[in-house]
Amino acid sequence: MTTTEAPVPVRPPFSHALAGRTAVIIGGSSGIGLAAGEQLASLGARVVLTGRDKTRLDEAVRRAGAAGDGTVLGIAADARDEDALEAVFDGAGTVDHVLLTAGGLTGAAPVTEITREAAREAFHERLWVALAVARTAVPRLPAGGSITFSSGVFVARPRPGMAAPLAAVGGVETLTRALAAELSPRRVRVNALRFGTFDTPLPRSMMGAGADEAGDRAVAAAGAALPLGRWGTPEEAASAVLFLMANGYMTGEVLTVDGGASL
Repeated sequence: MTTTEAPVPVRPPFSHALAGRTAVIIGGSSGIGLAAGEQLASLGARVVLTGRDKTRLDEAVRRAGAAGDGTVLGIAADARDEDALEAVFDGAGTVDHVLLTAGGLTGAAPVTEITREAAREAFHERLWVALAVARTAVPRLPAGGSITFSSGVFVARPRPGMAAPLAAVGGVETLTRALAAELSPRRVRVNALRFGTFDTPLPRSMMGAGADEAGDRAVAAAGAALPLGRWGTPEEAASAVLFLMANGYMTGEVLTVDGGASL
């Protein structure tokens, strides 16, 4: 592995730091990933979105492209396929920042009922994918580049029956710190965002809420008990992503953005 003793390049924050940079967003066809893509494009970044569903990805590229002057590309890929990841980064060319938002919480079951196969799938879905993304991205990232993973507030406030998936997600937070230390000689930064509940298609589908008025009422009711009285917006989550990408002095951090849910 090539190393450098040079300091991380110091760049102005936010728009000036991200304009003209290339960000690969794995899981960028909807939700937080898409919102991050839109915000990056609005700042003049070059954005590469990935997703498994080509139709939904094409629409995401259109939306992000309409958000600003940045170039937006779409590469259909399954993040669980290492060959597909290689193709994504080969297609992206120069890469400065990577965001991984893909991955669900599979394998939920009481501990006495967890099967080896379900646990393996839970770890593969979250922890192995994060490691595979890092393995693929690191050789391509310059000094000052970054990787941002996603975690969730249930790591800090576990729920019964979630031992396997939460162990996997917790592993992503440990991986974040381990890679931040390992990659510091290369001056590549690694951080994670511990998200609360945001109003995106995935949590809506999990609670059976559609994109209609009835779904909006259900989401409002679900968020009423939180300290801020609502679920977060994808744009609020994405702004934290951009902060970690732009701030060259952030590494090894797990930043909580949950509207106070972990209190």
